Formats: sequence, structure tokens, C-alpha cells
Amino acid sequence: MATAKLSGFPEWLPADRAVEERIIDLLKHTFELNGYAGIHTRAVEPLSALAKDGEIDKEIFAVSRLHSEGSEKNPMGLHFDLTVPTARYVVENAGHLNFPFKRYQIQPVWRGERPQDGRYREFIQADIDIIAEDTLPEHFEYEVPLVIVQAFDALGELGVPPVKVVANNRKLIEGFARGVGLENITAVLRCIDKYDKIGPQRVAELLQEEAGATSAQAEACLKLADIESATTEFADRVAALGVSNDMLDEGVEALVKLIDQAHAQSPGSVVAQLKIARGLDYYTGTVYETLLQGHESLGSVASGGRYDALARTDKRVYPGVGMSIGVSRLMSRLIGKDRVLTATREVPTAVLVAVTDEETRAEANSVARSLRERGIPADVSPVASKFGKQIKFADKRGIPFVWFTDGESGHEVKDIRSGKQESAAADEWLPPAADLWPQVVRVV
Repeated sequence: MATAKLSGFPEWLPADRAVEERIIDLLKHTFELNGYAGIHTRAVEPLSALAKDGEIDKEIFAVSRLHSEGSEKNPMGLHFDLTVPTARYVVENAGHLNFPFKRYQIQPVWRGERPQDGRYREFIQADIDIIAEDTLPEHFEYEVPLVIVQAFDALGELGVPPVKVVANNRKLIEGFARGVGLENITAVLRCIDKYDKIGPQRVAELLQEEAGATSAQAEACLKLADIESATTEFADRVAALGVSNDMLDEGVEALVKLIDQAHAQSPGSVVAQLKIARGLDYYTGTVYETLLQGHESLGSVASGGRYDALARTDKRVYPGVGMSIGVSRLMSRLIGKDRVLTATREVPTAVLVAVTDEETRAEANSVARSLRERGIPADVSPVASKFGKQIKFADKRGIPFVWFTDGESGHEVKDIRSGKQESAAADEWLPPAADLWPQVVRVV
């Protein structure tokens, strides 16, 4: 079959997939420790729910049947994040959920952006969200980034560097923009969001081209975006810019509380950075991005924010706050060109049972079955070849032990790394704990 490699759709080799699964296991464990329940939502949503005349619309993959009859009545697209489908899920299941609803979700998402370092068209995200009924207490805005910091601390056992969460508040940006006389707030947010990608000079030009700013207004916005502080000192620097607006004051106050609360629980892990805007239009309050220390060029590895009106019905609103970890983006650093992690073997198998000849395969199968019943992953050699070839078969896959049913003393097991071979009984023998399952280890 002729194949064509598609860029932006990563397919890991088995050993790398073991690394990814370990990352996911650690994230799930952290989320569950903090009371988040797991859910899974469908891959598609109506285009009417996904496309909202924002920048992300250009990246949505539309889905249709190859032999559809005429135009689809309700055209669908692959979800570009997990927040939009979760909002729909909450609305549809509100009568069966207990609020505040704390959920985690680890699934693929799809975006039609240009593939590059750490950016894919299909990638796995690991989300947490807290969704309330009618009113969302502000303390949840402090909890979410600290859970993300805790999750990265857990990944530290794999050699993942610590992170810094940078936060801002949409109300602060919008209030400042209105305070200097700008009205096209959506354009202002989109321009500020590109600060790191295109630099301040180009942002100033975009503010004038797309948001209708004068050069003085653009300069004022850049002065705001340049503010960063690990303490609440940022509030004084905002005040020094001399802009007055009630929404600005509200945003500053909310961000001050966030930095104070985060510092009390995890000093230095969350800092104010006023160029953070987030490109998705549904955010209404606090917004977050997360930088991997030493790998800042990778961009944000976990992002999110507060949304007050994404999930709603005619009678009820379900405000929420959440963040999403880019698992695939992390993988690009951990197993990429400068590999950090690997698995000790590419298969789960700890023991390969050798086959002397096809007449004794049944005995080999019996040994493997007995080992599996005791929780030891075992496989049987596919071919009754010379033992040297069967040992080589195991070695190529990283399988540490080979079992022989007709050794000098009967059943014997060999550690092919050390060459040590000893008598063994399938209903008693145990491998060392470190060899039972593949381990994810740092590359030396």
C-alpha cells in the first residue's frame, strides 16, 4: 500500500508511547488527588458551536461524509480544544451533575495550523475545569493554576523542568483599552496576544491597522503589556500609567488577589504578566499561560482562563475556569532531537518463554499463562528457532528474561543482561520489581 506522511500528526513508536502514557498517568493521578472526575466527550461538534468569527475559525477541520446527499443540515467539525465540548456536555447533563463540577479530560484535539516545533495538527490536551451553577467563587481561579503547578511538580520525577504560570485579567486589558479611548476590544486583545510572536513594534502597527489606535494609544498599550511582576507591585506600575476606568480597576483588583493567594500557597509559581491575553474569544476574566523553565522558546505548555458565558441556557448560566496542558507539546521536548526520556523496553513483556520445538509449544503456552495469572507480562516465542535467535528476539525488544522449559535442571529462567540462569517455577518465580513493567527513565 502506498503511503504519504502527513506533517502535524504525530505517531510515536512504542517506547515513546510508553513515555506519553506515563506522563498521562501522573497527570491523572494529580488531578484525581485534587478531586477532579474524568470525562470523555465526542470528537465532533456542530460548526455553529465551534466557529465564532474568531482567529481560531481558520484552524477548524470540517467533517462530512464522503457520500453525503447534498449539503449537511448540521455541519460538523473536529473540536479545537476541550473547553467548548465540555461546556456543551455540562449543559446537556446539568440535571445529573453536582455543582461545582470539577472535571479532567485527556483527549486529542485538532487544529489546522502550520506544523512547527511543538505544534501539531492533532495533539493531546490534558484539561481541568471547575464549572459552577450561576456563580463561580473567585477562589477557584486561584486553585486551578496551583493544581497545574502541582501536576508539573509530579512530572519532575521524569526530569520535566518546573514551570512558571503567568497570569493576567481580560478586564484589566479591556478596561485599559477603553480608558485610552479604544473601542474595538476584540481587535486589541488579538493584537496584544501576538506580542511574543511578532514583537512590540509589529504589535503597535497592528493596533493602529486593526484596532484603530493612534500611535499614542498603541504606545500606551505596549507600556501596559511590558509590565511583569511576581508580586502585587504590578498594580502600582499600572496606576502610574495614568489611565482611569472602572473595569480596569476591577481587573487589577482581581489579579492582585490571585497573585496574593498563589504566593501564600506556592511562592513565585504564579506571576503577573500583562501581555497575556489569550486568543480565544470566550475568556472573560483571569487568563493564564505556563512556561517551561529553560524551554521558554517552546511557548506556553499550559493555558486557560475564566469564562462566564460559554455554557448557558435560556434560564441558567454555568461559569467556569480551567487550564489545559499540551501533552504533545511536552512530548516534543522530552523525546525530540535532544531526547530527555526513554522507556526501558518497547514492549510490556518481562519474560519471553522459549519454544524448543513446535511439539512443546503447548507447554510454553502453559508457562506464559501461569505467569500472566500472577500479574507477570509474558509472551511466547513466535518461532521454535535456535535458542540464540530467540534470545536475540528478546534482546531487540528489551525483554529482560527468557524462560526455558528444558534446561539442565528443568524449567529455568535467564537474565539475558547478566547471563545469570537459574531454576524457576512458573507458579513461584517473580522478576525484580523494576523489571516487571517498562520504566520511563532519563537519558544519560
